[in-house]
Amino acid sequence: AEHQKVVVATIGTTLYKGDNKFEIKKAKIRGIESYGMICAEDEIGLSNLHEGIIVLKDDAIPGTPMREYFNINDDYIFEIGLTPNRIDAASHYGVARDLAAYLQHRNPVVLEKPSVENFVKDNTDYKIDVNVQNKEACIRYSGITISNVSIKESPIWLQDRLRSIGLRPINNVVDITNFVLFETGQPLHAFNADYITGKKVIVKNVNEGTKFITLDGIERTLSSNDLMICNEQEPMCIAGIFGGINSGVTENTKNIFIESANFNPVFIRKTARRHGLSTDSSFRFERGADPNITVYALKRAALLIKEITGGKISSEIIDVYPKPVSDYTVELNFANVDQLIGQHIPKDTIKEIIRSLEIKIIAVKEKSLLLEIPTYKVDVQREVDVIEEILRIYGYNNIEVSERVSSNISYIQKPDKEKINNAISNYLASNGFYEMITNSLTKVTYYNNNDLWKESNLVKILNPLSSDLGVMRQTLLYSGLESVTNNLNRKQTNLKMFEFGNCYMINNSENKQNRQENYLEDLHLSLFVTGNKNSDSWTQKSSSVSYYYIKSYVENVLKRLGIPTHNLIFYNPNETIFSEGQSYYYKEKELVSFGLLNKNILNNFEIKQPVYFAEFFWNNVLSKLSKQNIKFSELSNFPVVRRDLAMLLDKQIPYSKVVEIANKCEKKFLQNINLFDVYEGDKIPENKKSYAVSFHLQDTSKTLNEFQIEQIMKKLTDAFENELGAQIRK
Repeated sequence: AEHQKVVVATIGTTLYKGDNKFEIKKAKIRGIESYGMICAEDEIGLSNLHEGIIVLKDDAIPGTPMREYFNINDDYIFEIGLTPNRIDAASHYGVARDLAAYLQHRNPVVLEKPSVENFVKDNTDYKIDVNVQNKEACIRYSGITISNVSIKESPIWLQDRLRSIGLRPINNVVDITNFVLFETGQPLHAFNADYITGKKVIVKNVNEGTKFITLDGIERTLSSNDLMICNEQEPMCIAGIFGGINSGVTENTKNIFIESANFNPVFIRKTARRHGLSTDSSFRFERGADPNITVYALKRAALLIKEITGGKISSEIIDVYPKPVSDYTVELNFANVDQLIGQHIPKDTIKEIIRSLEIKIIAVKEKSLLLEIPTYKVDVQREVDVIEEILRIYGYNNIEVSERVSSNISYIQKPDKEKINNAISNYLASNGFYEMITNSLTKVTYYNNNDLWKESNLVKILNPLSSDLGVMRQTLLYSGLESVTNNLNRKQTNLKMFEFGNCYMINNSENKQNRQENYLEDLHLSLFVTGNKNSDSWTQKSSSVSYYYIKSYVENVLKRLGIPTHNLIFYNPNETIFSEGQSYYYKEKELVSFGLLNKNILNNFEIKQPVYFAEFFWNNVLSKLSKQNIKFSELSNFPVVRRDLAMLLDKQIPYSKVVEIANKCEKKFLQNINLFDVYEGDKIPENKKSYAVSFHLQDTSKTLNEFQIEQIMKKLTDAFENELGAQIRK
């Protein structure tokens, strides 16, 4: 515009932008000769801003070199690319601290933090209270009031320092908060104290849909999950992210309230993404700022504001810190340092590096150190993290490249859970089963008045997506039946499906000090079969699945794992779930329950055809497997002898009892037992049944003679007669 005084790059001037540069030359633009270019801030390196040309003050003298006008001194600007985990270095002091750690390892250097020893309150005339309602989202909130400030431009030295790092000066108070932010890494926010109605700052969540205008003039619709800094009447700032248009510091502001807080990274990250905001403050809070620096940063800012604005510190420091965050305790094993780095590092060198990193050694043991990690090192919480820090300061280039490759013999837990799960999945898939993955969240109504899976043991979701997804499942039954229903509704009537999935419960009966220990999570395996075994074809007719069909798969899964069923204990399963079925136990641990599902359950899912279901308690299966030693036996060259027995038993005696007694009675030569006929009818007494059982006998070292065979069979018949009251039928 006419009469404006601007910055001009004349002919021959070289301008730089990133790695690119260009020289100003005489040119014609729209037919007019151009002898230079009017510049914006980013074009001359004052900042990264490109909001328009630089307009100077009216008293600027034409022809003054820009360097002289802006009082620019020779300086070097380092741009550091931080990885997301190094938030401790997202400040000038943080970088200096890291550099000092490296230098102290080689030469004694002293790192001095700007002193705040002169901090003292001038009066207590302007007290503002703080009420933190959401203590999970706001970890710490510190604040102080400064009265009678004079808001104007910052001193040239402060403006120059901010411009050198790409920030545009605004006014002395805002510039100081930005300066301290980049100096210490602690975000600050300045409020117009006279705008804080009720003289109370409230940190809370507001109602869903609340309208709020931010400093950029945009009206935003707030979520009930957004943490806000409010006065008694309305919100003033989106916590840790962006201020409001009404509460900011302007040239008319006389009294200010400075906030120095620490917020939960999860809350800040979600709110910033929700509103599409990214600020220097949110950058630090999202990654985890140090909660134990808030008061220091507040004092540093207050002293600068007092010095530059002429204000008075008019309150005590308010510090709401309900659950102080302590240093992390880590034990560092010397052997692990050498093992992970691949080279021996002397213990004294390790201690020296540890101290240079400001990590406190609280105990020295023969083989290890007990350390306290400062809270600003948010990425150092484990032993391996400490070893990484040691290696970083020691120097990667100082680690010699070995002439040989060495490695550890890794310990793999036996049994290997993943391999076993994959083996069973492959077995079932090769037998025509389809694998399914269902939701761990389910309906609470499935567990109403449920004797087997009690409603009181449900793990409930605090903020469920819907009433249908309000609790964690205790069994794979109901989510599997939902999948069965879904397939049946699409005319897929012949189904064989399985699922590996976690089930959850809370044991309210145990009063443990750590509530987390009351929560249980177990891996289960479920099988579902319904419809026909096979489709009609010209070679065979279709036949329906049965109890024995699913039983065969249950036992084959156990056999695939080397678990013989004759060593297990058999019980009848819960009648509210199964109309017929069986449960297999090893000692007192249930391995699996299976059978035909009760019609009452199927009716709840509007399933009209029989469904057979099995549920393995997989952790119990694996614990049995870990005790199971499978030994190879050579195939015998000697013949197997078969002998049959027909016995009359009471009706209530299961076949499993016959197997149990036989295996207990004859362990050496009995190879196999098979039930080949069952008779119940009018030819035998009432409440009796007849079993026809074959016994397969074999000696792996020689052929059994007739006398040995008769002795074995006599031992078996005596056991059946004595223990079961059996009548051996001749």
